[in-house]
Amino acid sequence: MKANVLEAPDKPMVWKDVEIPTPGPGEVLVKIKAAALNRRDYWISIGKYAGLKYPSILGSDGAGIVTQLGEGVDPAWLNKEVVINASHNWGDSEDFQGKDFKIMGLPDEGTFAEYLKISAQYLFEKPAYITWEQAAAFPLAGLTAYRALTVKGRAKKGDTVLISGVGGGAGTFALQWAVALGCRVFVTSGSGDKIERAKQLGALAGVNYKAQDWAEELQHLSGGFDIIIDSALGEGFAKFPDLCKAGGRIVFFGGTAGDIPAINGRKVFWKQLQILGTTMGTNADFEAMLKLMDEHKIVPVIDEVHPLHSAGEVIQKMASSPQFGKLVLTV
Repeated sequence: MKANVLEAPDKPMVWKDVEIPTPGPGEVLVKIKAAALNRRDYWISIGKYAGLKYPSILGSDGAGIVTQLGEGVDPAWLNKEVVINASHNWGDSEDFQGKDFKIMGLPDEGTFAEYLKISAQYLFEKPAYITWEQAAAFPLAGLTAYRALTVKGRAKKGDTVLISGVGGGAGTFALQWAVALGCRVFVTSGSGDKIERAKQLGALAGVNYKAQDWAEELQHLSGGFDIIIDSALGEGFAKFPDLCKAGGRIVFFGGTAGDIPAINGRKVFWKQLQILGTTMGTNADFEAMLKLMDEHKIVPVIDEVHPLHSAGEVIQKMASSPQFGKLVLTV
C-alpha cells in the first residue's frame, strides 16, 4: 500500500510503498476512503510534540470500509462503512484519561495511508447521511469539542456560550454542537470573514479579538456567558472571568497562544466560576456525539479537499490557520 510517511521533523512527508498491516486478535483492517488533518499533525510534523518517533504515519481522523477481520472480531463488521475514534486506552475513570491513553496517529500508525489497522472497539458506523469526506472530518476535533461543551461545560438549552477563536476544527464543531443543543452562541475570531461564516452556522454575533474593546463589546452583546470554550489560552484568557456569569464554566483544550495569564482570582471565587481542562473523550462521549449529529443531521464543515497523497503539502496550510472548518484528504 501507499502511505504518507514522516521520516524526520521539518521534512516533507514522503508518499511511498509500505507493508499492508495484518490485523491481530480483536483488530480489523480498514481501507481508508478519507482522512482529515488536525493541528496535532502539524505540531508533530515540525517536531514540537511529545513522544515523537520516526518514521511515522500520521493522521487521527479517518473513515473507510472494513476489509479484513482479526481473530475474535464480530463478523458483522466486515464490509461496514465506519468512522474511527482516535481516543484510545482511555482507562477506568470517565473523568480523566489513564496512564496508557494514546491518540491514533502517534505512537500507532494513523490514517494518512491507504489502509489502517485498528482495534475493533474504536469503530462506529458511518452516519449514512454524510459523505466520506464529511465523515472523516469530525472524529478528533468533534469529540474534543463535544466533551468540552457537554461533559465539562454541562451545556443545556438556553445557555449562553462563547466559542473563542472560531474557525478551526474544534471551534467550529463546538459552535455546531452548541447551536444544536439550543444554546445562544457568540464567537470571537481575528477574521471578519470567519465571524460571518460562524453566523451562517447559527452564531448570534461575533467580535474580532484584535479590537481593543473586544471583551466589553461581547459583554454588551451577550449579557455574559454560562460557558466559554477556548483552545488557545494567551493574554485574552484573563478577560474570561469578567465575561462569565455567576457559576460560569471556562473550558479549554489547547494552548497555542501561550499560557494562562495572571487573572483576578477574587472574581473566580466570588462568582463561583470553574476553570476546566479537557482532552479528547471516551467511547461513550463519541457515541453520544454521533447521536446528537444524527438527531439534528449536523454536517461537518469542510474548508478544502485534497488527494490523500498530498498530505505533506496540505499540512503546511495549518501554519497560519487560514481555514474555516477542516482540511480533508480523499482517496
